[in-house]
Amino acid sequence: MARQPTRSGGGRRRASHSMESVLGEAVALLDEAGAPALTFRALAQRLGGGVASIYWYVANKDELLDLATDHVMAGVLADIEKLPPGEDAIDDLRAMAVTLFDAVVSRPWLGAYFMRNTDVQGNSLRIYEKLGRQTLRLDLTARQRFHAVSAVVGVVVGSAVDMGQEPPQEILDGAVDRDEFLGRFARTWRELAPEEFPFIHEIVDEFDGHDDVDQFRSALDLTLAGLRLQAGL
Repeated sequence: MARQPTRSGGGRRRASHSMESVLGEAVALLDEAGAPALTFRALAQRLGGGVASIYWYVANKDELLDLATDHVMAGVLADIEKLPPGEDAIDDLRAMAVTLFDAVVSRPWLGAYFMRNTDVQGNSLRIYEKLGRQTLRLDLTARQRFHAVSAVVGVVVGSAVDMGQEPPQEILDGAVDRDEFLGRFARTWRELAPEEFPFIHEIVDEFDGHDDVDQFRSALDLTLAGLRLQAGL
């Protein structure tokens, strides 16, 4: 949960807004335009106060980013805790990973700060614990468990951040749609020399018009299949 402000201002008047409102507006700014848009001046304007009032709650932008991330992760943790437990640890791990993916892909800025500072991000740490606890149900060493959860988080966050990047301007402008844009590259790839690019020629039809979510789920399933083998299942 977000921390309550503890700073005193040496006689300064206490800010009229709350930590909850500060973090809510910070997340709104991040959702609209990413980390560059989150300045204390912009945040103060949205809250209807002065810049100095933000310092009642956070010391600097890094702390604000970590707290905003954890604010969002509180909701993700709640969604994970609602998942019904199953008999298969890896299936449960997959369901949790997909829930985390859905949160990060809708907020690309989130991936850059998730687990960055677990002293501040208590909810992020609890999500990491939830993922890792599924590996305790498997016959693995401590190192294998650590590597397994690291791999899953890497696939989830890396895929979500990549998918959440802003599309090229011509797609944003409506000049072409996504499939047309990918099709241009596919046509170029098909013209490459097969003897020099045999792999490209093998997969170009799969690339042309591929579904990003399907690609993520396949990468996750491949990772979890390796974990299943490692656990001797």
